Amino acid sequence: MWFWRMGTDMGIDLGTATVLVYIKDKGVVLKEPSVVAIDKNTNKVLAVGEEARQMIGRTPGNIVAVRPLRDGVISDYDITEKMLKYLIRKGVGKRRISAPKVLVCVPSQATEVEKRAVMDAARNSGAKTVYLIEEPLAAAIGAGLDISQPNGSMVVDIGGGTADIAVISLGGVVVRSSIKVAGDRFDEAIIRYIRSKYKLMIGDRTAEELKIAIGSAFKGLRDLSMPVKGRNLITGLPDLVDVTTEEIRMALQEPIRIIADSVHSVLERTPPELAADIIENGILMTGGGALLHGLDKYIESETGIAVHIAEDSVSCVANGTGKVLNAFEKLDMSMLDMEVQLIEK
Repeated sequence: MWFWRMGTDMGIDLGTATVLVYIKDKGVVLKEPSVVAIDKNTNKVLAVGEEARQMIGRTPGNIVAVRPLRDGVISDYDITEKMLKYLIRKGVGKRRISAPKVLVCVPSQATEVEKRAVMDAARNSGAKTVYLIEEPLAAAIGAGLDISQPNGSMVVDIGGGTADIAVISLGGVVVRSSIKVAGDRFDEAIIRYIRSKYKLMIGDRTAEELKIAIGSAFKGLRDLSMPVKGRNLITGLPDLVDVTTEEIRMALQEPIRIIADSVHSVLERTPPELAADIIENGILMTGGGALLHGLDKYIESETGIAVHIAEDSVSCVANGTGKVLNAFEKLDMSMLDMEVQLIEK
């Protein structure tokens, strides 16, 4: 049984790859991979977060390491609820307390069913009241943008499951797009490329390591190589190949092109006055996917607009929920359109 104590409001960035928990007046207290290890025989949770991530691809038959969120939304409700309960308890420490208010981020074009699943999971994990906020809006606030002004700001938030692109003005989202192409799709593209060229099967973790260590989205910015171990699909035996930055760039061409096209589409639908502001101020990139080497240069070359990567881009969304919580009395949380409307005193 949970015991309630006031002053424990929480913001949760419920990401496909990572969950971040923000506690009011304390900041981001937890950052864990969105992975849960389950014993299939007993349906018992064995590990959550980084400990469970280490088990991916390495578990015996009765243990499965699963990611309960796919493409930015809940794919396994029961496991998501168990993961949230564990992470909230870990975030608040040993005291048995819960959060009277929880603010959860969702993709900008989440369906009503997806929104309801997030709210129900948060409530069943110990929240008394649940509010939702669009990820690009929270990212903009977390990055320090003053979204209350009548100026256009463009945010491209690239996470693990979705890339959310939004033009924000006067505290609301004017134009939005959410695509299910982000960090996970980068990893899948690398796996397919290595399998096709070298007939070598590698796992998600190896693909992510390649992406971070030697990957690049823009030609000529990096010239690195890395030995990669995997299973040879022809012999069935372990094998080793050297992979270069240029090969990773070629592997990533399709997903980064889709993101650039989506940014282009949002710009086409942006009102002229706001488009002029974006040309002047540039595009702000947030999220873990924004850290792909050279992605900012790639989007800049495709749009002709300067692109800036937010400081601490991984935590921007979580920090945005924190700023909203800390100024809650000034905000009207709209449950219908998922936007946070700023109200003048």
